[in-house]
Amino acid sequence: MDHSPGFLKSVNDAKSRVRENTPEDVKRKQEAGESFYFVDVREDNEWQKGHASGAIHFGKGIIERDIEKAIPDHNAEIILYCGGGFRSALAGDALQKMGYKNVISMDGGWKRWRELGYPIETEQTKQ
Repeated sequence: MDHSPGFLKSVNDAKSRVRENTPEDVKRKQEAGESFYFVDVREDNEWQKGHASGAIHFGKGIIERDIEKAIPDHNAEIILYCGGGFRSALAGDALQKMGYKNVISMDGGWKRWRELGYPIETEQTKQ
């Protein structure tokens, strides 16, 4: 995808403040039974087509509005992902500004998760 310079500048600024990990790191945490919130920040239509197993959905457009009701603990570990790691960095930066202290963006995002063959779910598989 060809991103605009202004968008990339915003992403790079956010990434300077938001910790990142990889899909491999997240999978290891899942397998170890570690407790964290795994949040997909992609658009509704992207979520419905498929998402990482164990993830919950708060699209980037609503996460700031709804996150405190779903995850009131500002010290909880929250790992965010999107298509490739850009929107999740922006969302992570916003959550940190709201007082969340343990926010991580998954670099490589959904694209890398699928490339690695990690478990996915669709709305059809949940029924």
